[in-house]
Amino acid sequence: MTIVEDRPEAGYEIARKAMIDSQLRTSGVNAPFVLRRMGEVPRERFVPEALRSVAYMDRAVPLGGGRWLPAPEVQGLMLQEALPKDSDRVLLVDGGSGYMAEVLRPLVASVEVIDPVAGASGKAEGSDFTLLMIDGAVEQIPQALIALLAPDGRIVTGHLSEGVTQVAVGRIAAGAAALLPVAEVGIPVLPEFAAPKKWTF
Repeated sequence: MTIVEDRPEAGYEIARKAMIDSQLRTSGVNAPFVLRRMGEVPRERFVPEALRSVAYMDRAVPLGGGRWLPAPEVQGLMLQEALPKDSDRVLLVDGGSGYMAEVLRPLVASVEVIDPVAGASGKAEGSDFTLLMIDGAVEQIPQALIALLAPDGRIVTGHLSEGVTQVAVGRIAAGAAALLPVAEVGIPVLPEFAAPKKWTF
């Protein structure tokens, strides 16, 4: 865990480097573009001021209102699996921090950011997005959101199944999405994407 007490900006730079060396690299996140961007973007600016000292810890940081900044390992794995291209039109369901959008922007053609409420109802400005990223764990991806993607669109998300969260990837095929789990890791859950409860007897 990397905790920064009340120290000047240099302290955050040290914590950022420690995050890369002790959290990302040790989790198999070694893609140069991920390490570069996560080393450039100051996480402490995306959490409440009172929590800046723990912005680089190895777990999610509460933002208030039920929202979270996921742990560095989670976001690093998502970015690495996404393999963003400079031609990508990204639709990002933001978990509440704005951090992922800031990391992504220089790597792609455009980023459309929506909140989980809009994501669950499939409301966004535009369509034919080539990459959907969801910065949190979901039980299901609504068809209305899938419909906003290009026919060969890619998906990177957290996925919740039977109480376990995983980073998962998928592609659109015949208008539907199939997810493949990549790594089991703790990810904040987005309740807006809960699956309908089934009756059991």
